[in-house]
Amino acid sequence: QVQLVESGGGLVQAGGSLRLSCAASGSFSSIDLKAWFRQAPGKQRALVARITPGGSTDYADSVKGRFTISGDGAKNTVSLQMNSLKPEDTAVYYCFLMGRESGRISTIMYWGQGTQVTVSS
Repeated sequence: QVQLVESGGGLVQAGGSLRLSCAASGSFSSIDLKAWFRQAPGKQRALVARITPGGSTDYADSVKGRFTISGDGAKNTVSLQMNSLKPEDTAVYYCFLMGRESGRISTIMYWGQGTQVTVSS
């Protein structure tokens, strides 16, 4: 069974940096999308950044120019480099992967367990 394991969250002062990493166990015949979402207290989960197998990226307006998503297809990993962090970036960050596990027919969406990022002012 595929699992996404995240690491790299924590507490940082405003203006600082953090790097989140996510590794997917298992093997895939195809991966359609990798992404990071976040959910702040009292708010809905929202897309932060996404990357396609071809390397095309897309970012939420609030993080453009500060966050960079990257992926390693061979290792089924996805990372999020977060610079110039702001208190409003405080949230639980979730890794997301959509793909077809080897030997299976259906494309499935997978989520990580979430990692807390707290930015102090």
